[in-house]
Amino acid sequence: MKQKKIFTTILAVLLLAVPIIVLGIKAENEEVRPENQSLPAKAKCLEISFDYQRQAGPGSNQYAVWVENEKGDVVKTLFVTSYTTKGRTRPGEKPMRGYVRRPACVPTWVKASNAEGQTDQQLDAVTGATPQADGTQVFTWDFTDQQGKAVPKGTYKVLIEATLFFDSDIIYTGIFSTKDKAGEIVLTSTLSKPDEQHKDMVKNVKATLR
Repeated sequence: MKQKKIFTTILAVLLLAVPIIVLGIKAENEEVRPENQSLPAKAKCLEISFDYQRQAGPGSNQYAVWVENEKGDVVKTLFVTSYTTKGRTRPGEKPMRGYVRRPACVPTWVKASNAEGQTDQQLDAVTGATPQADGTQVFTWDFTDQQGKAVPKGTYKVLIEATLFFDSDIIYTGIFSTKDKAGEIVLTSTLSKPDEQHKDMVKNVKATLR
């Protein structure tokens, strides 16, 4: 009888110890996180921003912001400056799109978006006035295409192109996924003419998933 009682006591102790051991193993394998610190939320949109400084004289101040899929197709143009798509018609001149009159206007966007194959109405939908003063420019992509339909989940590229001075150009690019958590995207830049004096036209370029 005494042996049975001892066995029962040992069994009870073991049963009580199992949850403690399991919890200890779980805690050991979990990342230690400071109190009240939560995991980053899944991104719902992409925000692009940069500081714009208007440059004096012609052949400058044009830029475009757009998103491409993995195939390199333009999914959505978020913004392009008005001279690029509309041009500037003087009395006695024939109306002509800016990129036709001045082929150096954001040429990468013009080619990628097939601007030549788009109607004036289609281009109007993504065109905005060229800023007349310095300031921060902000654009948002809500993971939809040009028709407003949600894009498939996957990897995309954001591009910001600025025509600094005639054929001098700078392009910022960044790769991200619509499945990523909120946070800043790493951008790389390519300057066609490293010594371009207008390279400060766009500065502090950022792309952030929010």
